[in-house]
Amino acid sequence: MKPFSDYIVYVDESGDHSLTSIDRTYPIFVLAFCIFRKAEYIQSIVPAVQGFKFRQFGHDMVVLHEREVRRQEPPFVFLKSESKRAAFMAELNVLIEAAPFTVIASAIRKDRLAQRYTEPQSPYDIAMLFCLERLNRLLTEASQLGRRTTVVFERRGKQEDKELELAFRRICDLGGMQGPMPDLDIVFADKQVNSTGLQIADLIARPIGLKTLRPEEPNRAYEIIEKKFRRSSLGRVDGWGLKIFP
Repeated sequence: MKPFSDYIVYVDESGDHSLTSIDRTYPIFVLAFCIFRKAEYIQSIVPAVQGFKFRQFGHDMVVLHEREVRRQEPPFVFLKSESKRAAFMAELNVLIEAAPFTVIASAIRKDRLAQRYTEPQSPYDIAMLFCLERLNRLLTEASQLGRRTTVVFERRGKQEDKELELAFRRICDLGGMQGPMPDLDIVFADKQVNSTGLQIADLIARPIGLKTLRPEEPNRAYEIIEKKFRRSSLGRVDGWGLKIFP
């Protein structure tokens, strides 16, 4: 059995990948990979998130879910208060900004994809290929070849998970620009497991989608995320940490 790598990857998405019913207000699908060094994840990131939860809720059973936070749904109803919301978001922003991790994401413009191609590929498959290729390069550069890296996805449903796993393994077997990616493995986790990594991935996916759709609008969350994208040696993000298609 291969030794484990020094890294763990958590994945989440924003939008849906259907091309038959495209939401005109959000015609995009975003897949976001958050890559953590395990030592930093254990020693600093998990304790920081747990501390945040204890300060805000008095316990650590709350799952930070971007949709519920944005809509101020239970257990985030208290965010209807402008002052409490400002304090909550300020502390959350500081936490994410300080957390050491790398982001690789792909944003698929479904409206343009459907217009440009007669029989377009699934946005999920396209985004998965782009992200896995770039993840594999990052791990190669970090001397992780021959070591098994786990990529964690949130469980969605039996059939959906089966299709996702098949797509994941097919891409890894066939490979991308660098050939096969045999060191990557996939694991599914329920939202209820309260995974810190999955919650961070959930918080960053939508801001990337909004910035892609409306780049001129202020987006404080994206300003924080942008600093964490994988970059080229010259500091380039486009095509390295963020791939927008088409």
